[in-house]
Parts: sequence; structure tokens; C-alpha cells
Amino acid sequence: MSPHGNAAGKPAAQKRAKKVTLTLRVNGEDHEVLFAPHKTLLEVLREEMGLTGTKHGCELGECGTCTVVVDGEPMLSCLMLAVECDGREITTVEGLSTAKGPHPLQEAFADLNAAQCGYCTPGFLCASKALLDRNPSPTREQIRDDLAGNLCRCTGYAKIFEAVERAAAVMRGEPVPPPPGNEDLGGAAPAQGEVTRGA
Repeated sequence: MSPHGNAAGKPAAQKRAKKVTLTLRVNGEDHEVLFAPHKTLLEVLREEMGLTGTKHGCELGECGTCTVVVDGEPMLSCLMLAVECDGREITTVEGLSTAKGPHPLQEAFADLNAAQCGYCTPGFLCASKALLDRNPSPTREQIRDDLAGNLCRCTGYAKIFEAVERAAAVMRGEPVPPPPGNEDLGGAAPAQGEVTRGA
């Protein structure tokens, strides 16, 4: 028997798993994707679709960094096979903003400095979106409970919870105070390119 074949004389390359083609609905659009059937949703989103906003974390389902929204629920994409997602609605952090601008959650996280290194932020944003879509007026305890699976090494979580509360108020159409540091501007940031000078 040739050292380059198997017992049946077939080349070893033929033993490799065949790839599958699926149409995945991601961020409101259908995408035909070719991938190996053992690939996780996380791997397919990043490696095959170029949606690198979803981050690799522990890849054990313990940190929440890879959270995306699937059929309205926050899901750990490192634990889902992409083949399980046929016919399901997937939203990644790239799908939160629209032609009108960033999602209120994205604006609130920026306004309140709720992200430091930012690596875990896409997972927090997706988990928070699922929460606010389901419950537009969550209590602090409900926010804490829903985000308990998302870990952050940098913050004390308070700013994250405040940002979710702020976004919820904006989405309900309620007035919110100007972001910290912009009180003297009436909530308006300097125009792009504008330089503020001291006395």
C-alpha cells in the first residue's frame, strides 16, 4: 500500500470533510457561505464573512465576548455550529447601526466611556440589544442579570449598566442629560475639525 493512500488506495486528501454551502441571514441580508461543517458560527462570521466585530474570547462559552443575537436571543457564537443557523436571523455588532447612524446603545457606550480596551464591548452591545428589544424598561437588577454572562476585565461594570439605562431612555423617547464633560456645551460636542482653545 502506498504511504500516501488509505487502505482502499484512495488519496488521503479525499478523506477530508467536504464543505457545505448555506445561505445565512446576517444583519438583514442573505449571504451564501461555503465552510467546513465543523466550523462554529464565530469562525464563519470572522473567517468566511469578514465580520470581525465579533471577537474570539475563551471559546469555551464562559466570557460572552463572542455574543451575537440569533432570532432575538443573545447566543454564544463560539458554541454554535454555523450549520445550526440555517434559516435563522443573526445580528452581529456590525448590524446595530443603520443608515441613520449608530444604535442608541453604541452612542451611550461612547458618551459614558463604558468601554476601555473595548474587546468585550461587541458582546455587551449585542446582549444589551437583545435585552432592550425584549424589555424596553429594564431595572438595574434586570440589566445586571442579563449581562451576567459577559465579562469585562477593565471596568467596574457601573458605566456599562448606566449606558444601557441611558440607551433605553433614548429608545423610549425620554430626554437624557448631556454626556459628562459636555454640560457647558448643552450636550453638543464640537463640530468635526473644530478646535477648542483655552483662554
